[in-house]
Amino acid sequence: MQNLELYYDIVNINKFLVFNTSTFEESDSDVETIDSVVNACKVLLFNDDWHTFDEVINQIIKAIHCPYNQAEQLTIEVHEKGKAIIYSGELNECLKVSSTLEEISLHTQIEM
Repeated sequence: MQNLELYYDIVNINKFLVFNTSTFEESDSDVETIDSVVNACKVLLFNDDWHTFDEVINQIIKAIHCPYNQAEQLTIEVHEKGKAIIYSGELNECLKVSSTLEEISLHTQIEM
């Protein structure tokens, strides 16, 4: 439910951005600014006390299609720091990554 609410909030933000940019003459710098806002999303993964390292590593691999050693390093960072940025990119991709991680009830957050 949290991802769905976030999705609607972000859709509304995107509608606002598009509406505002249509009120003036569009230039390349305006398009780059909007693209950077849309592409500035990141997925955070938070540490918990009930998933094993192997469960988290395997789910990260499934979510971002990375090599085992990269998923292992991200898992160690989550464990040691309490959270880590697992993925950065476009909003649609962040929603997919977050959804995949949450399939096994991992706690994620998408930030812009």
